[in-house]
Amino acid sequence: MMKIYNYTDDNASEIFKKPVDAQSVAETVSEIIANVRANGDKALKEYSLKFDKVELSDFKVTEEEIEAAYASVEPEFVRILNEAAENIRDFHKHQMRSSFVVSEKDGIVCGQKIIPFARVGLYVPGGTAAYPSTVLMDAVPAKLAGCGEIVMVTPPSKDGEINRYILAAAKIAGIDRIYKIGGAQAVAALAYGTESIPRVDKIVGPGNAFVAEAKRQVYGEVAIDMIAGPSDILVVADEKSNPRFVAADLLSQAEHDKLASAVLVTDSRALAEAVQAEIEVQLSMLPREEIARASIEINGKIIVTKDISEAIEVANLIAPEHIELCLDNPFDVLDKVKNAGSIFMGRYCPEALGDYLSGANHTLPTNGSARFSSPLSVDDFVKKSQFTYYTKEAFEKVYGDVAYFAEKEGLQAHAKSATIRFEEV
Repeated sequence: MMKIYNYTDDNASEIFKKPVDAQSVAETVSEIIANVRANGDKALKEYSLKFDKVELSDFKVTEEEIEAAYASVEPEFVRILNEAAENIRDFHKHQMRSSFVVSEKDGIVCGQKIIPFARVGLYVPGGTAAYPSTVLMDAVPAKLAGCGEIVMVTPPSKDGEINRYILAAAKIAGIDRIYKIGGAQAVAALAYGTESIPRVDKIVGPGNAFVAEAKRQVYGEVAIDMIAGPSDILVVADEKSNPRFVAADLLSQAEHDKLASAVLVTDSRALAEAVQAEIEVQLSMLPREEIARASIEINGKIIVTKDISEAIEVANLIAPEHIELCLDNPFDVLDKVKNAGSIFMGRYCPEALGDYLSGANHTLPTNGSARFSSPLSVDDFVKKSQFTYYTKEAFEKVYGDVAYFAEKEGLQAHAKSATIRFEEV
């Protein structure tokens, strides 16, 4: 059963403790990365047989496989995938940046240019659940950014096939290459390249603990979006909230993973108890009850505060991946929410809307990292270079200042590089 805490009475360390994760996978992942780096496709084939129980001669998904999968998908779902993709484009196009040039001073030109990554890798989970939504969320911003090539990796089934919905989403998103490989070995292949899988500049997308650890270990060799942990949700709700709605929203994240975290913060003890009871009712009806129940019992909690203002304070301390503001006037408190990945506002805006259709990205900072991290965006698929140009006349006015500054830092060669240009030979 979901625990209820009174914020003013209970131990804060108990209320704010992080989700339990006893998995230590660093050593295993390190061995996998070293093997793939040394042995390439040979290592990938061994891991496919070991972990995915499939023997593959070729990892690449053919155009024929993509077209056949797309043709087999229900037309209604194709329509929804296209609608979701269009909404994602409409949202993310506002994030696009332009290069700039500053030339207000005579003889001086400075600026910044935006450069899309030449090749990015998308990791798409395919284990206990398949996520075509993740394909769209990761690929559409990459396309808008102008990336040269998008490479997707996703684990195959035991018959060597990729989920048809994932392939349909990949076709709609315009992904360039798709490979049948998952786990830490897929991350290693993207980071270092193999005979069949090209090396990329950046790896994005969620995965299990092995995938997250692999991204951590290859960071520096390639860029990554974030180290994503188990999903989490925090619902801020007042006494007028429908306990059935709130319970359903909490369970929408609990069903992801036994280590997922679902938290309700409310100023109503009556709502807290009603949601606690409703959670039990709805849990018994879920196909993924075992996963959701473990999440609720290990990491789920209900926190009762004195008012909604204090509830927002608690939410900012937790810094959730998703926050729902189940209030009549959520815009009144929007500015007070400082730490959250994605904010869902009102009584008819469940987090699932953001997962699939609204257009805002669902690849989000987890485990409290919303204090300093942001949702995946077009910015994740570009880098920036800056440039500076001075004429002789412009530099002559300031070279003495440059040299003086350098000398204060004890860097005589720096200073000399400025003064030498105006010394008489």
